[in-house]
Amino acid sequence: MQQLKHDEFRNEPFTDFSKEENARAMREALARVQSELGREYPLVIGGERVETGDILESRNPAKKTEVVGRFHKATKELASSAVEKANEAFQTWRNTLPQQRADLLFRVASLLRERKHYFSAWMIHEVAKSWPEADGDTAEAIDFLEFYAREMLRYAEGQPLTRVEGEDNRLTYIPLGVGVVIPPWNFPLAIMAGMTVASVVTGNTVVLKPSSDAPAIAYKFFELLEEAGLPPGVVNFTVGAGGEVGDVVVDHPLTRYVAFTGSKEIGLRINERAAKVHDGQIWIKRVVAEMGGKDAIVVDSDTDYDEAAAGVVASAFGFQGQKCSACSRAIIVGEAYEPVLRGIIERTAKLKVGDPEDPTTGMSAVINEKAFKTINKYVEWGQEDGGRLVAGGGSDGEQGFFIEPTVIADVKPGDRVEQQEIFGPVLACIKARDFDEALQIANGTEYGLTGAVYTNDPEKLSRAAREFHVGNLYLNRKCTGALVGVHPFGGFNMSGTDSKAGGRDYLGLFMQAKVVSEKVRPGQTKAEKRDVI
Repeated sequence: MQQLKHDEFRNEPFTDFSKEENARAMREALARVQSELGREYPLVIGGERVETGDILESRNPAKKTEVVGRFHKATKELASSAVEKANEAFQTWRNTLPQQRADLLFRVASLLRERKHYFSAWMIHEVAKSWPEADGDTAEAIDFLEFYAREMLRYAEGQPLTRVEGEDNRLTYIPLGVGVVIPPWNFPLAIMAGMTVASVVTGNTVVLKPSSDAPAIAYKFFELLEEAGLPPGVVNFTVGAGGEVGDVVVDHPLTRYVAFTGSKEIGLRINERAAKVHDGQIWIKRVVAEMGGKDAIVVDSDTDYDEAAAGVVASAFGFQGQKCSACSRAIIVGEAYEPVLRGIIERTAKLKVGDPEDPTTGMSAVINEKAFKTINKYVEWGQEDGGRLVAGGGSDGEQGFFIEPTVIADVKPGDRVEQQEIFGPVLACIKARDFDEALQIANGTEYGLTGAVYTNDPEKLSRAAREFHVGNLYLNRKCTGALVGVHPFGGFNMSGTDSKAGGRDYLGLFMQAKVVSEKVRPGQTKAEKRDVI
């Protein structure tokens, strides 16, 4: 196979929809997807399309009657078969050259780049992303493909070891085996693709079980992998409930690792189940989990109040607050509280809630009825606990699951809306006496994913860098919008297993290091030495 040459990694640029040619291309993509809605999709196990007749419907959360796709659900037997077929494919795929696997990712990235708006349009329909949010998701998926391909080539290079006379020593990274990939619905392309291709490029095989709220975009990406030349069985597409299909594939003795992104509760459940050794299992399963957050932006009294308010609102309400990195707590110091709160209220009032197909929409529907009810309950709890509703609070579930961007002021540390992950457009505003108390409040949850600090005081910025215990801390900017390669992403405590997606150590989580040491005979030349790996 001809070796492709690729220069240094660069992030995929976002689309400027103010340019008519770009807006027209998106409208055409939306029309194309509209014509494809409601189709039926099979399971794919070992390269074979399988239909069970037991159907799961994916629906547009902004238009509850619109069926995005109809998916055949796996049985427990088929889920187990998917692991076994992945294990069969692993025996061959593990021996492919790193360059070949990297070239596959480069081909997929090229195809995805050509069809960027098409994939974004699927997300607009399936999870109600706005145009910019969908475009950012697709760009991030391209970034993961390009970045992890280059990273695999770096890992495949000769690794530095201390030399010793009389021996030739080599360290190489080899794949783990069958991985179960369980992605979330909120980044249904980027995170799903990132975890899947991190597995594939490192030589592993995959059982992919996308969220029941976003299977269509996962299937479309699976088709892209096939088109790029991925062999049958390397990725197996399954759909079904976590308590059925998910448990089977996590528990299976041939499963070597699980890569998961989602809620703390499900992540802990997976971690617990994966820890149990089943009959026939000859390894300790590895779990890579990213489990959410309760992220805070601290606004000091010595800062630009307008800039801080803008950062809080952008972080809190982008994609309806349905990001694990979203700001759900604004902790505002002393005299800054009232003016910053006013700025937040004013900016929140300007957000347009509506149909995600409309390019002027800033916020749309939350993902499903369960989320709709839960988020509304938190709005009630915030007020029951003494908070003051100062923006939003309304909802309309008739046509879709729409909730207004909501701001609750005068929230106290320890209140339910201050402690628990809501995963929706609800912002709690808390007043702190001083910067010390602000940091204490910020660290006072079980999570540690993202955070931000706005201040003009260099000493306070230094303190925050040392003491604000989150995996991704942003100084004088919003706490969302991590870029692959620029902001390796992942958090501490109950936010997950400390992995850093889009970083230089991430692929190491999907491999294991092997050392081969060969005694060199006196007088032996390099030409006489055999290639031991």
